[in-house]
Amino acid sequence: MKKLIFIALMMISASAASYAQKFAFVDSQYILDNITEYQMAQNQLDELAKTWQKEIDAKIADIDKLYKAYQADAVLLPEDLKRKREDGILNKEKEVKQLQQKRFSTDGDLYKKRAELVKPIQDKVYNAIEELAKEKGYSVMFDRSGSGTILYADAKFDKSDEILQKLGYTPANKTTTNSSSKQQESTEDEDNGVRK
Repeated sequence: MKKLIFIALMMISASAASYAQKFAFVDSQYILDNITEYQMAQNQLDELAKTWQKEIDAKIADIDKLYKAYQADAVLLPEDLKRKREDGILNKEKEVKQLQQKRFSTDGDLYKKRAELVKPIQDKVYNAIEELAKEKGYSVMFDRSGSGTILYADAKFDKSDEILQKLGYTPANKTTTNSSSKQQESTEDEDNGVRK
């Protein structure tokens, strides 16, 4: 009997402790979209990716020309020259694959550049989130933009704008804020006898 009472008390205290925890969420993509340095870094990464892709495309076009020339000449070439040209084409294809790996693999140049440009910004955002959570006593901060599914969240628990302000930015892209302020303006105008 004492065990049952003890277990019941433990369950009640555990559920009370869970109710005392505070939760909030942020939308990290919204935050990053409002940070000028992040947009500049993304633009720089996009330009690098385009430049490197053009370089690879040009090499592929050269290989294609070599292959077509080889096909046209293959009937007339002796076996040793055929093999030599085939080997040359294969070597160029290997070079292109190596260049693609060097530029676009998970440990390639683009990945390293992204880490160099974007990671410091993401670290600042994370530190601001952690600081806000500690200041306000939040036990958990969810990320609405991540792969974790949040089916519904009351907007009053969205701390994205507070994070932006903590980082020194003015929120600009939030549509809910704009629509609610327009709705408020419309209500105020109706109260004053003006209709839009």
